[in-house]
Amino acid sequence: MLLTYRALKRRALAKKLAITTANGVDESSYVRIGGIDQWISVRGEDRTNPVILEIHGGPGASNLVFTPRTRAWERHFTIVRWDMRGAGRTFAAGGPERQGELTLDRLYQDALEVTDHVRARLGVDKVVLVANSFGTITGLRLARNHPERYSAYVGTDQNIVGGGRDTSAYEALLARLEKAGKTKQRAKVAAMGPDPSAWSAHDWAEYAKTVVTTDPLTYDTMKTVVIRSLWFSPLHTLRELRTYLKAQTFSEVLGPQATTIDEYTEGTAFRLPVFFFQGDSDVLTPPEPVRRFHEAVSAPVKDFALIGEASHFASFRHPERFLDLLLTRVRPVVTGEAVR
Repeated sequence: MLLTYRALKRRALAKKLAITTANGVDESSYVRIGGIDQWISVRGEDRTNPVILEIHGGPGASNLVFTPRTRAWERHFTIVRWDMRGAGRTFAAGGPERQGELTLDRLYQDALEVTDHVRARLGVDKVVLVANSFGTITGLRLARNHPERYSAYVGTDQNIVGGGRDTSAYEALLARLEKAGKTKQRAKVAAMGPDPSAWSAHDWAEYAKTVVTTDPLTYDTMKTVVIRSLWFSPLHTLRELRTYLKAQTFSEVLGPQATTIDEYTEGTAFRLPVFFFQGDSDVLTPPEPVRRFHEAVSAPVKDFALIGEASHFASFRHPERFLDLLLTRVRPVVTGEAVR
């Protein structure tokens, strides 16, 4: 019965995804990037719309499963979704032994290759860079260093590592566990200490899992948005979903690599418009460190907005609100058009 319902739901979602406009684009394939085949999807109803290149999070968590939830975005933007090495169909194609070097530096170089491929394939000078969650670590670096390739940067579920100086999220987790009477979990987190640079990849993953499962709104989002998107994805078979989850475990090694990053030291001067759209109740990447970083940023245009009633995965829990922010704040800046 459950599989029958899944089949019916997937069929309905597949129908919803059909792009039938004369000037639309719906193509996906493996492209040779950084010496391995990497999956790139391009979808939109009008090729003349601004192009968005997503940098997904996780690490290792492809955004392809969210395509039905963000279908409305494709009326106003051409959306490029790329499964990084160690993620999604890129991981599935080669397996763990053919992912090559899995480092933040390698992902950064891959992203530049993907960007140039997309610019050439779609015939555009620049693309809008939209990064979420763990992808924002790479996204900020790309935006800071390459304004010649990107017309704007949009960070959501934005990470501000800040050299590990801000421990508010860690302290909030300890307080939440203590209030809930979860003494064993609290003892484990306390034993890890507040300095993530001292954590192992397993520690890093366990910390994230504990944050997600102990906050009601985040946990609800995981169940109703992330898990449902996985289960009903018309673009993935059950075998592909299992591989999707294996990719995230495989990519955990990237987590500790980010713990010593200091965005302030790397630079707060940007030569392109910068936007931060954060869930107002995000406990994994809290909004206040992002607000402080935004205040320190110098850019031709900068903006900060909270997405109400949202934790982590804010853009996918409320895709219509995120689209409204893209249309009213970002698109007019990158196109020079008035707000529609």
